[in-house]
Amino acid sequence: MISKKDKNADRVIRHARVREKIAGTAEMPRFSVYRSLNHIYVQVIDDVKGVTLVSASTMEKAVKDQIKDLTKTEAAKVVGAEAAKKALAAGIETVVFDRGGYIYTGRVKSVADGAREAGLKF
Repeated sequence: MISKKDKNADRVIRHARVREKIAGTAEMPRFSVYRSLNHIYVQVIDDVKGVTLVSASTMEKAVKDQIKDLTKTEAAKVVGAEAAKKALAAGIETVVFDRGGYIYTGRVKSVADGAREAGLKF
């Protein structure tokens, strides 16, 4: 009998492998993306201190109002822009992009594009 492959377990392994090489600092924090089935979450993290500096998601009230009639990919772009605005307000201009083990396409790419358009540098 063929067992179904657990894609999320493979993603976690990929993410762990990348995390060995990427770490956020105070000068250049990590822009981490998590994608669930219906929502997308972004955090800007200082790994040296172990704190989240900025976060944004489709669950926030301000973002929820903007994405009512949008697709998930378009909503991801709005979340990326919102995270970038918050990061720039906190004095963060440059970040390291952490795609979370996901393939850089679709919603993950859309988040990055939205953040770049809002003025954040990767």
